[in-house]
Amino acid sequence: MVKICIITQGCSTNIADSEIMAGLLKEGYFDITNKPENADLVIINSCTVKGPTETAFYKKLKEFGEMGKKIIVAGCIPQADGNIKKLMGYSLIGTYQINNIVDVVEETLNGNTVVLLAEEKNPRLNLPKIRKNPFIDIVPIASGCSGNCSYCKVKFARGDLFSYPIDSIITHIKSAIKEGVKEIWITSQDTGAYGQDIKTNLPALLREVTHIPRNFKIRLGMANPNHVLEHLDELIRVYKDDKMFKFLHCPVQSGNNTILKKMNRKYEVLDFKFIVRRFRDEIPDITLATDIICGFPGETKKHFEDSLKLIREIKPNVLNRSRFWARPGTKAAKFKQPSGALTKSRSRQLTTAFNRIALAKNKKWLNWTGEVLIDKKGKDNTWIGRNDFYRPVIIPSSENLLGERVRVKVIDVTIHYLRAQLV
Repeated sequence: MVKICIITQGCSTNIADSEIMAGLLKEGYFDITNKPENADLVIINSCTVKGPTETAFYKKLKEFGEMGKKIIVAGCIPQADGNIKKLMGYSLIGTYQINNIVDVVEETLNGNTVVLLAEEKNPRLNLPKIRKNPFIDIVPIASGCSGNCSYCKVKFARGDLFSYPIDSIITHIKSAIKEGVKEIWITSQDTGAYGQDIKTNLPALLREVTHIPRNFKIRLGMANPNHVLEHLDELIRVYKDDKMFKFLHCPVQSGNNTILKKMNRKYEVLDFKFIVRRFRDEIPDITLATDIICGFPGETKKHFEDSLKLIREIKPNVLNRSRFWARPGTKAAKFKQPSGALTKSRSRQLTTAFNRIALAKNKKWLNWTGEVLIDKKGKDNTWIGRNDFYRPVIIPSSENLLGERVRVKVIDVTIHYLRAQLV
């Protein structure tokens, strides 16, 4: 059988797209391999969100070319930049066309160059897939977003918000649960915007998902503050359901309103703080994840100090820190650019501040005893599980615990995870 290797960059939506492409190719009698050196053809499912990610993509492209591999470039880079000279001569398949991957592979193997970048609204549900993790199903609930952030290039690749019907999502999830899936990851570019275009909303969808029988957990992906605010009380109510991981990813991006306005974010710092306070009032130990961009164009020392102050005040459990990278074609790329030294320095300061917070918060879990769901194999005879608050827990065991629910006691902590033993 012809062997195909799929290399995936980027977010959970890209992972879900790769899983679908793998499923369609297997159904088309191709063999999927994780080793590019053994493959007859390599598909690179690319990401365009940051400069370093794009640099890594072109390095891979060169590497596989030197290996003599036939290559298909998929995902966000060809969709956003399909006309650039660097991609000429390669078969390209964009974010809207992954259901046609079998045809593109067959044509490429026959020596033809295929370019499929037309924008078509195709829900990514109820298609064949090969899950990266057999116990986790990544469920896209929409494509695109309703925002227009000045720094973001993903809009060029994913377009405007296109929400998938609730009944199709529920059918997909029910099928996954019957196949043994234990975690459902609800994902999109902005889950909070779900339903704006089809006269429904995120809480309505989540209520339907929680009503599905059987024992499974739901992780909600990133939701922007302005959309969380629109449905705050409803979201908090649905978060209290036992099926929901108590995990909220709400990216603030800056602690200064002037910078938020330049970013074209549709909220202010007080809105974000209000969301955090309301969730913590109702679910005190909820795991809060947020994002900060360091060195956005025009960010002064005072502006950055506002971000540091915000992080020290709200004390998130997870902080995704990004140095600003100008993305071609975005409004922010036209602003006066910060130096690399500045963005690097501010990222380090933020990391130092956050690490102290993260360690202190994790120490509160010492001696905690409870149930975790094992969803990943670790290193050196360890397993990685998640408790109800989606805290990562490392458990040593020579037994195969993948997919199991086990009772543990936390005996040590680090900045990033908890260490536990079986009880």
